[in-house]
Amino acid sequence: MGYGFIFAPQCTNFVVMDALSFIILSPWYEVTVIFLIPISDAGLKNRQANLGDLNDPCVRFKRDCVGIMAAFRLKDPSHLIIVANTHIYWDPELADVKLAQARYLLSRLAQFKLLVSDKFDCSPSVVVTGDFNSLPGSQVYQYLMSGSSEAGTLPEISDDVPIPLCSAYASTRGEPHFTNYTPGFTGTLDYILFSPSGGIKPVSYLELPEPEASDVQGGLPNYYHPSDHLPIGAEFEIIQ
Repeated sequence: MGYGFIFAPQCTNFVVMDALSFIILSPWYEVTVIFLIPISDAGLKNRQANLGDLNDPCVRFKRDCVGIMAAFRLKDPSHLIIVANTHIYWDPELADVKLAQARYLLSRLAQFKLLVSDKFDCSPSVVVTGDFNSLPGSQVYQYLMSGSSEAGTLPEISDDVPIPLCSAYASTRGEPHFTNYTPGFTGTLDYILFSPSGGIKPVSYLELPEPEASDVQGGLPNYYHPSDHLPIGAEFEIIQ
């Protein structure tokens, strides 16, 4: 079996600051459309920034973060699936920045879904994955699950209605105890989300270690896990 690869770096002054990728099982899928979206400014209009002042939105919301989305055509049966992947900003003190990035991502995803729907005369399924750097119960998590938010003032973004999403893990077994495990922090930050009305449903998931498992003791990365984040995964069934 052959694999395809899509790599999307986010560069600042020719330095790769963040990057995302898709690895595709080529015999089963073909790529139809790809979009790379910088979410570093969360849709802010360009203007001169007051460098170093976090009260200036053009400083506060300017982060080296990125999202990628692609439409894949499943060959048998014929079905279109949009998959988006992102890495949201990390700092817990800037929760408003994370929420703005999540809102902007979903607004662009809604635009992309409309483009794909019109181009191929279909209703594509939607899967959104990534490191959202946000715990279950946080504003970002609640927004992604509900498509709405009670947050305060945010930077100007599109008025497109976000796509309602569910968590693949939460809808099958509950969110993992953690996906990030370091000596200073342990919690769930990574998610696989899907549109429940999109013709797919999760049927299985990748098991993660329990907190007392020997292969995570002392924190990550370690010999067994080469990253401080654990891999997550889900298998979906197409509902005809």
